[in-house]
Amino acid sequence: MTASVPAEFTLAGPRPLRGRLRLPGDKGISHRALLLAALADGPSRITGLADGDDVHRTRLVLEHLGVRVRASDGAVVVYGAGGSLREPERTLDCGNSGTTMRMVTGLVAPQPFHTVLTGDSSLVTRPMARVVEPLRRMGARVDGRDGGARAPLAVRGGPLRGVRCELDVASGQVKTALVLAGLQADGTTEVVEPNRSRDHTERLLGALGAPLEVVDDRTLRVRRATLPAFELDVPGDPSSAAFFAVAASVTPGSAVVLEGVSINPSRIGFVDVLHRMGAAVEIRPTGDRLGEPVGDLEVTAAPLTATTFSPEEAWIDEVPALAVAAAFADGVTEIRDAAELRVKESDRIGALAQELSQLGVGAEERPDGLLIHGGQPRAALLKSHGDHRVAMAAAIAAVGCEGESTVRGWRAVAASYPGFADDLAALTGNSS
Repeated sequence: MTASVPAEFTLAGPRPLRGRLRLPGDKGISHRALLLAALADGPSRITGLADGDDVHRTRLVLEHLGVRVRASDGAVVVYGAGGSLREPERTLDCGNSGTTMRMVTGLVAPQPFHTVLTGDSSLVTRPMARVVEPLRRMGARVDGRDGGARAPLAVRGGPLRGVRCELDVASGQVKTALVLAGLQADGTTEVVEPNRSRDHTERLLGALGAPLEVVDDRTLRVRRATLPAFELDVPGDPSSAAFFAVAASVTPGSAVVLEGVSINPSRIGFVDVLHRMGAAVEIRPTGDRLGEPVGDLEVTAAPLTATTFSPEEAWIDEVPALAVAAAFADGVTEIRDAAELRVKESDRIGALAQELSQLGVGAEERPDGLLIHGGQPRAALLKSHGDHRVAMAAAIAAVGCEGESTVRGWRAVAASYPGFADDLAALTGNSS
């Protein structure tokens, strides 16, 4: 997936963004659609699937588990067999995708066979106890390094029972893993989170008529079920939209329309932050797709002022984009309660502090966040730190700066958005 993405991306600014853009499908919804289709009875047809390496890893893992997945007329068709999977003949490589590893662990835990999941050098350092421990309470046999806290994970599948799982960390990935297990377990599985997380799984299952009860915004219950096959056109990814929204906000003369984006309330918290900073962002609803509200985002350039915010789990991936908005804003922006950024594809707090400093922006690192002294960033040589969202943040900062900047380690964007440079070029006239 990375072969067509260059190692470096050089672009000159400032270049206003103008025009309309249809974004790739939402990454989180794409993972969930593939996994639920694998449990469904019959063929499900999915269009607009995210084209990054992370979602490709989930597709490959399902194929190794005996699920037939075929491309057909611009769609991906998943031939579900009512939850009957097959023991893989090899270790399942999740690449850099923590979503794949955590959710698939829940998918295979009730299956009557042995599965081993691993990943790249970044993924095997990331926390897995948050999904392993609640699955163990359901009766799953899962082991790994550090007692199951780190991959590789070995899952000795077998019958599970529904229990009440109170999570220490709000996580849409962990919640979905437990729902996938609960759909195959005896009794009722109840998941309680400390705070709200993204709710794509609940919306999809609700639209499919599954026996899932949303008690409140932190609690759900699910029972064993076979899912019906479905069709879904995956909405555009709001996490990707955030980068273009910020780029258009900080670059004078910009006016863009981002079409067909998921405007799920749990995912567009970044828009609220931009509004508090003075950004001109309009949300225009256009419809609904299997429970997911969809709309267009209209963004024009506007002067920004600093703010203070604490990201929710559901939109914490948008913090790198918002950090760039803070770099161009008047005043000091404080990002709080974001320690989870330390255990993403990179230590995003440390990575953002380094790259903002390269841009001439004062950035003070805190254990759980950043203080960003806004001003006028300057062109610079920047790095991705092997992290797709840090790479895209560096690129949109460069668009707003006077002069030529280069982002090294650009291939990291292949994890979620391999065509990001091309889409940015289409809106700015830059060439990659």
